Amino acid sequence: MFTITRQQARQFILSKQGLIGAYRFIGKDGAYAYVRQAGCIQFDPVDVCGKNAELTLQSRVKGFQKSMLQELLYQDRVLVDYADKELSIWPAEDWPYFSSYRDRSRRLGDTFEGLEALKEKALAYIQEHGPVCSDTLPIEGEIFWHSSMHWSGNWDKKSQAARSVLEQLYTDGELVIHHKNGSRKYYDLARRHLPEAVLQAENPCKNEEEFLSWRVLRRIGAVGLLWDKNSAAFLGMDLNAEKRKRALASLASSDRIRPVLVEGFKPLFYYRSEDDAILQSILVGQADLKPRMSFIAPLDPLMWDKALILSLWDFRYSWEIYTPADKRRYGYYTLPMLYGDRFVGRIEAVPDRREGVLRVKGLWWEPGVRQTKKLNTALEQALRRFAAFNNCQGMEMDHCPGGEG
Repeated sequence: MFTITRQQARQFILSKQGLIGAYRFIGKDGAYAYVRQAGCIQFDPVDVCGKNAELTLQSRVKGFQKSMLQELLYQDRVLVDYADKELSIWPAEDWPYFSSYRDRSRRLGDTFEGLEALKEKALAYIQEHGPVCSDTLPIEGEIFWHSSMHWSGNWDKKSQAARSVLEQLYTDGELVIHHKNGSRKYYDLARRHLPEAVLQAENPCKNEEEFLSWRVLRRIGAVGLLWDKNSAAFLGMDLNAEKRKRALASLASSDRIRPVLVEGFKPLFYYRSEDDAILQSILVGQADLKPRMSFIAPLDPLMWDKALILSLWDFRYSWEIYTPADKRRYGYYTLPMLYGDRFVGRIEAVPDRREGVLRVKGLWWEPGVRQTKKLNTALEQALRRFAAFNNCQGMEMDHCPGGEG
């Protein structure tokens, strides 16, 4: 085992993520390659300057356009919308690993009297008529519904019956999202869109412990370097300290992950063994660390563990979208600004879609950041890319409250 500096840890994570040096991910193929590397990217329906999944891709995929993600999801069908780290987008090839998710959904659904008949009715209608949303599926009334992704015995919320049945069949794996119209989801039969070989494949994990280890491995790969402590990067997993340590030990013993010490930290850090070449290139000074500026999504894999970000970068980030306006320190939808291996500030840039103009409503530099010509040029280039990503032809800088500090 060896020790690396905080700066080397930062540079390794950013190199792994494709956020420093020359672009490693390019175009639609690059977008798919990045999702495969990350395992999953979080979905959030809020669209201020792009949805979270789109923002995640635009920061590291050269030439990314929003239509590319839609094609990968709903034309090429190599990605799927499903639960993982909350609502997520992940490779369709990973479908067999989530067999236990779907089995659990079916078992819980079986405990609800009358649900089976509603499911059969919905499937028959979709078989004959094609994709539906909750407004077009002819199932009337309300039923008690506990959550948007899992049934339970605690039926404490009323919901439109059609919506609940579609959500249940979707969680069961009988349906997939066919497309979205704004935030409205249209569902169709999974067998029409996913290969039979994928749908019928055996679960590669023999038990829940193996599945948990696989997910831990995937989350480490998504971030690049994770510590042996409670982490928001493991959200959505039944993972206490004992289970985490057991999973890490199992992965390390099979050389799928490797431990490393970071100066100034007591917990061990782990990275995927397949990424050893990236780390070694950092250590011997041969990595491409040419800086470029990127605007990072609020739920980007890089930002999953905000305690880790604070510890390694001295950057404190809070997504203030749900914070009352009078209590916000920054803006409604503020994105971290990454330049080189530092977080240099945060920005609120909102497209005026009617005027076709990207308006910078707020720009806050981190303490100690010097606004050099090189930095301002990088910011201008990043803004032009961000404007194009949001289909804007121009940019306007409002009076920004930011400055040093």
